[in-house]
Amino acid sequence: MSNGDRPRFLLLASALHEFVTVEGTQAQAHIKPLHQYVTVRLVVEGGFHPDEISPHPPLRFESRGGRKQLVFALEAEDEREQTLLGGLKSKAVDVVVSKEGVGPILAISVKGTGNAFRNLTNRMEEAIGDSTNLHIMYPGLVYGFLHFLKANREGDPQLAPNDVALTASGEPVSAIRRYHDVLLGLSGRRLVRDDYTRYEAVGLGMVVPRGESRNQLLSTFPPPDSPLHFARFFDTLYSVYDLRYTYMASSLAKLRRLEWDENSPALRAIGSPDTLSSQLGYPVRIA
Repeated sequence: MSNGDRPRFLLLASALHEFVTVEGTQAQAHIKPLHQYVTVRLVVEGGFHPDEISPHPPLRFESRGGRKQLVFALEAEDEREQTLLGGLKSKAVDVVVSKEGVGPILAISVKGTGNAFRNLTNRMEEAIGDSTNLHIMYPGLVYGFLHFLKANREGDPQLAPNDVALTASGEPVSAIRRYHDVLLGLSGRRLVRDDYTRYEAVGLGMVVPRGESRNQLLSTFPPPDSPLHFARFFDTLYSVYDLRYTYMASSLAKLRRLEWDENSPALRAIGSPDTLSSQLGYPVRIA
């Protein structure tokens, strides 16, 4: 069994590097690397079949002797997004997981903002509209909203006042603190009958653009106990998915999240079983 090269954006830091360095947003070159990171993570950590995910990750599933194995396959990657029919309009969604015979069961909207932070209210209106639109048509959809902000620090002469995210002392500006507080009210949807405007999970991350911690998420904001902290985002999605699908329809094997053979070529290419989680920054779903 052959194995291709490792995906370029297997690690979060490599995807965040593109986010903070790529100029311009029209071709989405600053955010598409994060799409690849998310799709790979949904397979390796989340246990979703790579063929169920759009855009298709650079991974291939193989079954040998009942063992579920993953192989890196760059030729399998397909950047095309899936367009979902919403209750109000159709919507191309950044990342979608769909199950045959069920439809879309999990989706993630990935956004990035590098400046003009006083205009974050526009993002809020868009986020509310997207969640409402899709939940009207798919009440069972587990929907996540993930937003990265460039942590521009005050004192850079090239920054306009509206582009400053952190004060000189490292505190987030008031516009970003308010945005965090408003996002709190948009998260936490657990049951299919809950408010359609809310997301099952919301994540907020501030990306350090330079210095020793560049390409890393700011550790001080959101605070570690915030429901919006990036470390909670994927766990929340998996928890709600299991509650809504796996437990409620335990007789449907296709709804169960997969577990991977620790000897999968893709996992061996990353490291030994003992170091996989530390290498990736998240746990691998191993049988």
